[in-house]
Amino acid sequence: MSKYLLNKFLYTVDRDPDLVERYRNDPAGTVAWWETTLGTTLLNCHTGEATTWLSFTDEERGALTAHDHVALFALGAHPFLTLTLFIAMFERDHPEPLAYQKRYGELLSHFSLPYPDIAT
Repeated sequence: MSKYLLNKFLYTVDRDPDLVERYRNDPAGTVAWWETTLGTTLLNCHTGEATTWLSFTDEERGALTAHDHVALFALGAHPFLTLTLFIAMFERDHPEPLAYQKRYGELLSHFSLPYPDIAT
């Protein structure tokens, strides 16, 4: 398991409007594509540098594919990264302001302290 790779996925997808839409519409395809292309690149580094040892576990891949922010939180993904990305993807589907954010919080309400470790 790599919390770093989960958070890197959420971070990089959230910063590209085209990837946000791609992930919303084709989560499995986007996760598979990202893992083999952007997932291996080193952020903020010159081109040509890459890593070959990081990959998602089946559980991580499944949570990303299902857009399951609760499972991602339990796996150690940073909640701010899931919230900002998922707002971009799903807030438009709700009829009133903050409806998605309230539902996001409700689905996490069963967690109690100590929260899952989000350190990478």
